[in-house]
Amino acid sequence: MKVLVVGGGGREHALVRRIAASPLVDAVHAAPGNPGIAAEPKARCHPIGVDALDALVALARDLEIDLTVVGPEAPLVAGLVDRFVAAGLPILGPTAAAAALEGSKAFAKEVMLAAGVPTAEAQVFTALAPALAALAAWPEPQVVVKADGLAAGKGVVVASDHAEAEAALRGLFEGRLGDAGARVLLERFLVGDEVSVIGLCDGERAVLLPAAQDHKRIGEGDTGPNTGGMGTYAPAPVLDAVGLAEVQRRVFEPVLAEMSRRGTPFRGFLFAGLMVGPAGLQVLEFNTRLGDPETQVMLALLAEDPVPAFRAAATGSLGATTLAALPSTHAACVVMAAQGYPDAPRKGDTLTLPEDPGGAVILHAGTRRDADGTLRTDGGRVLGVTATGETLEAALATCYATCARVRFDGRQYRRDIGHRALGGRAVGSTPP
Repeated sequence: MKVLVVGGGGREHALVRRIAASPLVDAVHAAPGNPGIAAEPKARCHPIGVDALDALVALARDLEIDLTVVGPEAPLVAGLVDRFVAAGLPILGPTAAAAALEGSKAFAKEVMLAAGVPTAEAQVFTALAPALAALAAWPEPQVVVKADGLAAGKGVVVASDHAEAEAALRGLFEGRLGDAGARVLLERFLVGDEVSVIGLCDGERAVLLPAAQDHKRIGEGDTGPNTGGMGTYAPAPVLDAVGLAEVQRRVFEPVLAEMSRRGTPFRGFLFAGLMVGPAGLQVLEFNTRLGDPETQVMLALLAEDPVPAFRAAATGSLGATTLAALPSTHAACVVMAAQGYPDAPRKGDTLTLPEDPGGAVILHAGTRRDADGTLRTDGGRVLGVTATGETLEAALATCYATCARVRFDGRQYRRDIGHRALGGRAVGSTPP
């Protein structure tokens, strides 16, 4: 097979590595890819952006690609899958109509309510005045403010009081996020442990990957501003096999059935952000693709080649396909970010990687290579250092030992990844 991966971040580097390891695959192409992907065996990068839909179709046709896997959400919402289907090209991902589960939080809420999926109460507004009136009558100090559209991880504010919520509402309706904030949700704040579950879907059935927990805040102890994710670990102890079965029954099965009923069956990766707490299991949000950095740990835990399952899902034929996890194995990913991230990340710093990563895998997320071969930072999240081990502590220790040997000015990374599963303990040491 020849496989094309659309995207150029850490998620896509993890995908390329795992797909290239398949004995079924002769070549993996990435658009646009990154320096880490370019260095992988069987891999080749093409300088085509994820928003160049027609150029991606042409690339897949010219290369006679057997399967395309889409990483980021924007091309899915923009209709990349629809273009590929119209051209008769095999692709794994939802159509634009199905990707609205991520493209519109209001639509996702509508689907959840129609399907009977447990989720937080919410109200939708298209103007500031009624939103402020509803906020004034909000019964609790904490409230979640969400932009309806795609906002690159910047559209959700968990407000600790009404003043913070009002500031978020005003910012959105004044155009802080453009069209993404034209509609806004006020949503009830949920208490509990947040966990990520991703299902590989063929339109009717979902095969769940190992559950993971992300760390969104920039600082230790879950402090500071939200980010795209500072690190993950899996499996998440908050959701065992019984819990995953409940997620399958109460979330994935009814949502897939509802999407099929609407004439927009969902194929691809459906990401459910869940809260497990005193109120039971509730869905916070849906994404219509693999998460980042959840993908890094989920793929590391798979015991079998996922390529046949990817191909089966793309053709609507998962059947009895499974994606078993490695027994007695844990995975962790520590994100190394640039100075100034998440507000104003600095780019262009020289990046030096250890020749021997010491049992970890260094996945590139925001890097570039100059014409003279110099590797530089080129994004907020620069690297995702990933490892597996017999225990979570062992996996994290391997990650942190490698992080300490990575060099670029202003680097920052959390030293308490996994603290929820470890009872508050931190494995990482203070970086030099």
